[in-house]
Amino acid sequence: MSTASGDPTTGTADFFAAPLADASLPEEWESGQQAVTEQATNPASGTDEMSAPEEQVTRTSATPLPGAPNGAAALPYRPTRGRYRSSGGGFHLELRVDVDSTAGGPKVLNRISGDFFSTSGATTTYYGSLVVHAPTVTRSATQVVISGLGTYTWQAGAPIVRVTIPRRRINQPQGTATVQFLTTSNQPGAGYTCGYVSPYFRTVQWEQDSVTGRIPFLSYDTGSLPQPPNSPARALTVPRAYAEAGIELLMSGTANTIADSPGGWTNTELHGAMQTNFSLWRDAPQWKVWLLVAGSYEGMAGVRGIMFDAADSFQRQGCAVFYDLIKGTDAESQRAQLRTYVHELGHSFNLLHSWQKNLAQPPAPLGPQNGFGDLSWMNYPQNYLPPTGTGGAAAYWGAFPFQFTDNELVHLRHGFYRDVVMGANAFGIGAADIEPELFDEPLADESGLRLDLRVTKSGFAFGEPVVVELKLDTTDLRGRSTHDHLHPDDELVHIAIRQPSGRTVLYRPLLRRCVDQDATVRLDTDRPAIYSSAYIGYGRDGHYFQQPGTYQLRASYLASDGSRIVSPVLRLHVRHPVSQSDIELAELMMGEEQGTILALRGSDSPSLQAGNDALQEVIERHANHPFAVYARLAKGLNFEHEFKSLSPDKAGLNVRPPDTKSGIEQLSQVVKVSEQGKGVDNLTLNLATRRLARAYARQGDLEEAGSTLDRLVRHFDTPAFKPYVVDAVRSQADSTKARLLAEFGDS
Repeated sequence: MSTASGDPTTGTADFFAAPLADASLPEEWESGQQAVTEQATNPASGTDEMSAPEEQVTRTSATPLPGAPNGAAALPYRPTRGRYRSSGGGFHLELRVDVDSTAGGPKVLNRISGDFFSTSGATTTYYGSLVVHAPTVTRSATQVVISGLGTYTWQAGAPIVRVTIPRRRINQPQGTATVQFLTTSNQPGAGYTCGYVSPYFRTVQWEQDSVTGRIPFLSYDTGSLPQPPNSPARALTVPRAYAEAGIELLMSGTANTIADSPGGWTNTELHGAMQTNFSLWRDAPQWKVWLLVAGSYEGMAGVRGIMFDAADSFQRQGCAVFYDLIKGTDAESQRAQLRTYVHELGHSFNLLHSWQKNLAQPPAPLGPQNGFGDLSWMNYPQNYLPPTGTGGAAAYWGAFPFQFTDNELVHLRHGFYRDVVMGANAFGIGAADIEPELFDEPLADESGLRLDLRVTKSGFAFGEPVVVELKLDTTDLRGRSTHDHLHPDDELVHIAIRQPSGRTVLYRPLLRRCVDQDATVRLDTDRPAIYSSAYIGYGRDGHYFQQPGTYQLRASYLASDGSRIVSPVLRLHVRHPVSQSDIELAELMMGEEQGTILALRGSDSPSLQAGNDALQEVIERHANHPFAVYARLAKGLNFEHEFKSLSPDKAGLNVRPPDTKSGIEQLSQVVKVSEQGKGVDNLTLNLATRRLARAYARQGDLEEAGSTLDRLVRHFDTPAFKPYVVDAVRSQADSTKARLLAEFGDS
């Protein structure tokens, strides 16, 4: 039995613990060929290396195997690769060895890594992780020795790692790894015996459910459509796509078929469905993930998938794909389905979009063209920008070899445990401290675009929800084309917040959507600008404006051509509370549940009941206070909308119908106060007014619905607003009238 000190690299361990049972190579890797490291002359071996280690190879002539005829050539060696695990009490080590492969097997990254766990009685807890990025590899006829200086999640007393693994032929079981830790003065520390577990670096249990009438994706033949010549044609399933990355995805649990939500699914409803249907779910870090094949996403066109589980303390356990946007049996549809499934599951492994890697913690370098040049599962095809030539979806698919990039593979295989395992570190990792230089103005800007970040008031009361307005316009009289994803939820706009303490953090929205759809807009003299409004007071890291003082904000927009447009600095002041009443109101507004409700624009979720109660108290006890308009907005939008939850038997949906009377009561007050300039910003007023009109139409009063929309147009049809803004509002009002008439005209 192992014993351990406070540092697993300096304690002691039993070198004679029994190894775990052998596991064979996946069938697609087991070709009976020599390990790639013994086939240096084979250019098709697929072993392009990220950073070649210092490698010393001692080659000896092959000797016959026991029982082989005299002079018979020895069988090839097994690759020294995969996952190993020590056993016994105290500390135990899960080791990953990535210095070898077979022809056609996963790419060699030339790393070893591991995770330490501590066992006490009947409980096991995570201790820390290590990685050696460029080990020295020495091979002889009998063993492979891998050594190097590790990077740890703690200050290791013996940071040098030496792993010795006996070489085995393909008809022999894999050898056991002996791990010795050494101090920088070469004194021995702890040692571990790690039995071979699997050729995969990590194993994840994947449970998949679908809604009625939606058929889950099975496989795509990559040879069905043009692809790069260096990418072999093969039938790719989602598990095989991850197997090629060295990750085992095991289908687990029971595949439930649940009732669909005809109007589309919200994030809150998806999270509730996960808690009800994910048989492996619990609030704890675990290598388990759930995917729902749903019909559609509510409230926004173009959302093909979403990693919706980014709002609590145990994130990244669930994601969804939306069948209605990717359905089809033709080759293009099957290809799109494969990419969407792999992409959303990639977010569950804590992989960011290709253009966001520099905003992660720790930051990773961006690929070509600010990340838009990545040929990766995590890029958007329509965003692809090659170093030369025309970009877009056709160029992406013509060059995409159906794989992750090298730094994504490093994360998947060798990222520290809590940064990768589902339910541990939050999406994007940690509290999102960032370097302010990431938002510095470019040295030269010929994009023809300009971004502005602004607020409609000179300051905010302590506890008041912070809403900002974003404006993107063109400085080129000839006009410019770009995408219109201007809201931070779509992850092509980022906002940095320098707090009064001097700390700079990244606003990370509670909701994050994969809007995998081309949405090109032309900015010219007819339409010189587009606008968006965003509540940024609360996100995945909690409340961002928790202390009085001056904040400095700056936004960054990633344009379709890869240009990074940076706004001027916005200075925003949060006033000190001056009375006990101010403090009490701030407490009612700034709870975690209240922040979630404001970000979600209302929710009936039982887990948010305390937040709803607090907002109701603001409405009832402080009806005339400026904060009440925000509480009314969240409650009113929620009342106007139905709320869905799964029935206990999981076979149907419980639908709370819209409460039009309560919705009208709350939203009419929001509109009235805001029209007087004492409520929400104009973009939010536009939204609230159109939802109020919908509530009137739903209760059968189409005349009042039309009058409400007419008042909206009159509010904007003044010299204070530019003509193209008035035209846009009038167009929205007219299209809303047409939809309401079509939906409720016969009721």
